[in-house]
Amino acid sequence: MLTELEGKVFSGKPVTIEEAKQLTSLQGCEVLDLIHAAWRITRRFSPPGIDLCSIINAKSGLCSEDCRFCAQSAHYATAINTYSSLAPAKILEQAQAVELSGADRLALVASGRGPNDRDLDLFLDLFCMLKRETGLNLCASLGIITAQQAKRLVEAGVTTYHHNLESSRSFFPAVCTTHNYEDRVATIRAAQEAGMQVCSGGILGLGESWHQRLELADELRMLGISSIPINILNPIPGTPLEQRSFLPPLEILKALAIFRFILPGARLRMAGGRFPALHDLQPMIFQAGINALLIGDYLTTSGRSVAQDLTLLTDLGLRLRSA
Repeated sequence: MLTELEGKVFSGKPVTIEEAKQLTSLQGCEVLDLIHAAWRITRRFSPPGIDLCSIINAKSGLCSEDCRFCAQSAHYATAINTYSSLAPAKILEQAQAVELSGADRLALVASGRGPNDRDLDLFLDLFCMLKRETGLNLCASLGIITAQQAKRLVEAGVTTYHHNLESSRSFFPAVCTTHNYEDRVATIRAAQEAGMQVCSGGILGLGESWHQRLELADELRMLGISSIPINILNPIPGTPLEQRSFLPPLEILKALAIFRFILPGARLRMAGGRFPALHDLQPMIFQAGINALLIGDYLTTSGRSVAQDLTLLTDLGLRLRSA
């Protein structure tokens, strides 16, 4: 079955949800065979080199939405720093450090349902500053936006819009009730129509089934998403999901490999939660299909140091996309 599906991918035919569902039953050493197959698919279909990006949490907390995993929601009492905006000088300082580290893309992230006119004007000024002062490709992650707001971001130099689907359509009502799945899809389409690339993925470990993970991967394929961040739930005290456990490392690797079967040519970007969830198996993410990495800290949790990740890539003989 594994050999047949790998052959189907190599012939250029899409793997269906029902076909991919067969892969979810693999256990033990069979998962290692799956991971090896994902590595072969990555090498055949994906752009060479590891793509690095980083984020700056430019507006933190007090979000009106009730996403059950999120420390920034005003619905939950969590121990995070809240602020309406970082000073432009601080953002520029962090952006220049990111550029020196080897990342070629930077996202400014803002909490909230979406920007009002004042917020958008502030971010447009920040993006214009970053375009002028750095050579970074610019990404915006501002929540739900309209077609007109998307056009204004493009005019300011933003080339990519980040907006996760978070989970499958069928599971999303268990994730958030203050907006719906179509709101997220509409934002993705608005960004695409404005000429931006879209970076969109989700979170594994929210309580979703294997079938719902496959639904998410298939939805991303149908939307034509080429950059797909995969997060692992890091249970945050104070949120409704604080009692959930990290996914087992081998289950994470299996999920990454199956995503690669469904999305053979995409940039699968390992994002939040990989540490500590993967423990000593972090190097195996690249064999399982990962070919892009979010480096540095995340929105409200700390990541590994940039130096650690760069050393890991060097030790594995993996070169950067920009190198």
